[in-house]
Amino acid sequence: MAGMARIQWRVAAVVPLAAAALMASSPAMALFGDDEARQAIVDLRKQVEANRTAADAAALQSRENEAGIKRSLLDLANQIEQLRGEIARLRGQNEQLARELSELQRAQKDVQAGVDERLRQFEPVKVELDGRSFEVQPAEKAEYEAAMATLRRSEFPAATTAFTAFLRRYPSSGYTPVALYWLGNSQYASRAYKEAVETHQRMVREFPDHPRASEAMLAIANSQVELKDTKGAKRTLDDLVKQYPKSEAAAAAKERLTRLR
Repeated sequence: MAGMARIQWRVAAVVPLAAAALMASSPAMALFGDDEARQAIVDLRKQVEANRTAADAAALQSRENEAGIKRSLLDLANQIEQLRGEIARLRGQNEQLARELSELQRAQKDVQAGVDERLRQFEPVKVELDGRSFEVQPAEKAEYEAAMATLRRSEFPAATTAFTAFLRRYPSSGYTPVALYWLGNSQYASRAYKEAVETHQRMVREFPDHPRASEAMLAIANSQVELKDTKGAKRTLDDLVKQYPKSEAAAAAKERLTRLR
């Protein structure tokens, strides 16, 4: 618009100047013929028209340039708006992906925790009992402790069943000697004296160096007394004193031998 205004100003300035020039030269033109004067005026008019045409062309070009600039600016604005929309869409996708990643990581942690928990159910557990250390499966440990809990509640028939089932299910368990010992005691408390003798004899026979072996022999003698087998009880107590002379059970055996004789 500013360029167009400058062009129009120039055209407007040319016409007065041309007229002034014509008036100033009018005395001189009198020296020439009318044809020459008319030709000068025609040439001047042509020059003015040419200038006006050039000014119009320049103005048109300026308007076209201005329109082109406006179109370019509009296209640029549209492109910027499209880019903003694309950025917003990508930001939304990134946020969604971040949420999904967080959920996947949390799910992975939950799965890993579940796997670890299941693995722990199968990993051996170290146990220390009666001065001895050994490893057992978690389920094995739980079943033994359940049988012991039943015995502590003085539910002797149920404890007998629990220990019998345990020994059948885990014949090579590290709990076997103590399970035999407590099974024999449960049988004794249930007045199953013959079964108690057999169970304690097995314990002494298979695990003679176990800390509870001497106590098992004392329990055998008690069951034999209940069965009216005094001779067998004396023999068992004598063997106990010989095999485990420094044990507390041996001291108790000596006292009972005195009473039996």
